[in-house]
Amino acid sequence: MSSVTASSKIRSMHGLVFASSVGTIIEWYDFFLYGCLAIFFAQMFYPPGNGMAATLISVATFATGFAVRPLGSLVFGHFGDRFGRKITFLTTLLIMGCSTAAIGALPDFKTAGYVAPVLLITLRIIQGLALGGEYGGAATYVAEHAPATERGKWASYIQAMASGGFVLALGIVLGLRLGLGEETFTAWGWRLPFLFSIVLVGVSFRIRMRLHESPVFLEMKQNQQVSSSPIRDAFTIPGNARRIVTFLFGVSCAQAVTFYTAQFYALYFLESVLKVAFLPATLSVAVGALCGLPFFVIFGRLSDSIGRKPLSLAGMAAAAVLYLPLFMVLKSCVHDSGIDALPIAAIVFVLVVIAALIYGPYGAFIVESFPAAVRYTSISIPYHIGNGIFGGFLPLISLSLVSRTGNVFAGLLYPAAICIIGFFVTLFFVPETLPSAVNGEKRRGISLSHEPLTTATAHPAE
Repeated sequence: MSSVTASSKIRSMHGLVFASSVGTIIEWYDFFLYGCLAIFFAQMFYPPGNGMAATLISVATFATGFAVRPLGSLVFGHFGDRFGRKITFLTTLLIMGCSTAAIGALPDFKTAGYVAPVLLITLRIIQGLALGGEYGGAATYVAEHAPATERGKWASYIQAMASGGFVLALGIVLGLRLGLGEETFTAWGWRLPFLFSIVLVGVSFRIRMRLHESPVFLEMKQNQQVSSSPIRDAFTIPGNARRIVTFLFGVSCAQAVTFYTAQFYALYFLESVLKVAFLPATLSVAVGALCGLPFFVIFGRLSDSIGRKPLSLAGMAAAAVLYLPLFMVLKSCVHDSGIDALPIAAIVFVLVVIAALIYGPYGAFIVESFPAAVRYTSISIPYHIGNGIFGGFLPLISLSLVSRTGNVFAGLLYPAAICIIGFFVTLFFVPETLPSAVNGEKRRGISLSHEPLTTATAHPAE
């Protein structure tokens, strides 16, 4: 390969990843906005009188958006494998943007009574359906363009953008609350970050429209090897159903609980359990999450050298061993006179690094594990069941454990147990995908073969 050709492919990959990542960060921004304001929304959209009950209901509404993500993964996974990666994640982007903007126009409980939470839950369901199609499309699209020996690096940007969406949502909410003041933000300022989504989605849609379809999908279409029933084929191709199940209870569940422990449960633990005020809690978490953001790419790149599986196992083991002492230190940083903000940010940073050990290599790991003809569907199912059910319900389950037992650390039992299960399932049943990719094996999975695609000879669109 000439240096000129290699250089043009690198430039093409940078542009492709940028276009995919911009849409991903905006979709996660849209989805996480409610998560950043869940405690705040408890007093806006639910009956007054019982603060803890309202908080749990509000957090349950947050979980509702996750609960429908598996359904969205099936619907949009089918369209992605049947009609193309590009058109599908353009559709999910528009649905997500419109539903997010609609939240910004909702009446609150004082104005509309119980109609307000019903409308809010409905829009969260629509958001969850849309997000169910986003990750599978973006991860598949990028990985199918990337050179086999750099797939971990390029795919990791999609993972980083999920955390980037969280940081962006926190930053905008924090900036508005500080800039407008608490009274104005409560009156109408909270609507602005939701309405702003229309602008962000418009920009992202324009950028994504310039992308070409995945070369792997185009080749399948040209050879008339596109699956006519991706959902059925995902479970009937020999061995594929087993791969879906083992990846779900291995890597996907552990990835989900570590990501949401680092991002949301740490915030809710500070605000709801330790009663830290919104501003210092949010600022500390935002700083820690932002500092940890580069490690998603660092570990994705590292997985191209040492493998996807060792890093994933290290992250699961670290979570199981370190969660309790980390949260004990977190509690010790909260005093009657205030908080120690920098140590709290450092703890969140460590939590994000633990999550990045699993999530950084995740995109390459899961894409390499499934055949191309049903890849969008196959990777969406474990990812969105893992994140939608096991991860999305983590704040609700963990806060409920704290409320029920009276022990502030009881909520950590759930993510630690999931990581222990995930560790052993991954160790014994999930195969490493890197060696065959590095060895340059012949590409497989274009037809409805039982074997996954382990390399991609396709190159970035010119």
